[in-house]
Amino acid sequence: MTPFLSVLTSVLAWVAAMLVAASLGVIGPARLRETWSELRDRLWDTRRVVAVLCVVLIASAVGRPSLLDVSRLFGFQATALIYGLEGGFVAWVQATFATSELTAYFSWVYVYGYAFLLSFPAIAYLALPRTVTLRRVLVAYALNYAIGLALYTLVFAHGPRNVMPDMVTPLLFATQPDVMALTSEVNVNSNVFPSLHTSLAVTVATFAVLTREEYPRWTPVAVWLSLSVVVATMYLGIHWLTDVVAGFALAFGSVFLAYRFVDPRENAVGSDDGGEQGRSDPGTGADG
Repeated sequence: MTPFLSVLTSVLAWVAAMLVAASLGVIGPARLRETWSELRDRLWDTRRVVAVLCVVLIASAVGRPSLLDVSRLFGFQATALIYGLEGGFVAWVQATFATSELTAYFSWVYVYGYAFLLSFPAIAYLALPRTVTLRRVLVAYALNYAIGLALYTLVFAHGPRNVMPDMVTPLLFATQPDVMALTSEVNVNSNVFPSLHTSLAVTVATFAVLTREEYPRWTPVAVWLSLSVVVATMYLGIHWLTDVVAGFALAFGSVFLAYRFVDPRENAVGSDDGGEQGRSDPGTGADG
């Protein structure tokens, strides 16, 4: 088995196990059974936003190599500016806090915890009686990727491990070299501003806080994992603090726009249009 397939299989196995545990512990068997009985209607209700997200992801995957060349040639060269703003902050983080235990934890969080963090909301919010929150989350994901891709094109910058190789160690790749086979398929070392790991993780945490009444057990888990991902991006030497701050701004902006774009009144499940009247109370959805 190639390193790429080995890491991918491991990630899928870990995420599948965590999704099962979280679905049972956070959503609960009763709500899962209700979701299964209405699954087709709920999936149909989210078809447009799923299509939008798929288009954005495909465009990102296909266009990123070409846009990287554009960024390298015409983008704003921001590496020196970022280094001038924060200097050796990331190097200080590693020099002050790095231990083998923390490196193992943050490496796991950056790869496995992050994949779970982004995956579980799709199941959790699909299990709500109304799909408005799920549609908002998917729109927020699409906005993160679309705006992030645009910023990667406009701003060309290398991460701290490339700028300060004698002071910042790429801890993730040093301790788990096979992971590079997976990360190299979805990112390059000049895609640092903003940190999409940060923006997407914070997006999930923000929705978890907004829907805490629906899923009180999920909120502390999501917030902890999200903050762990944020710290991991710097601890592992992948992103600057500046990238992380920009990631927070992108996350909050994406959530705000998702709430503006997705009308909570447009909902097929439980509406007159869907022919499913009486299935669920329109006022019970987690609209934040």
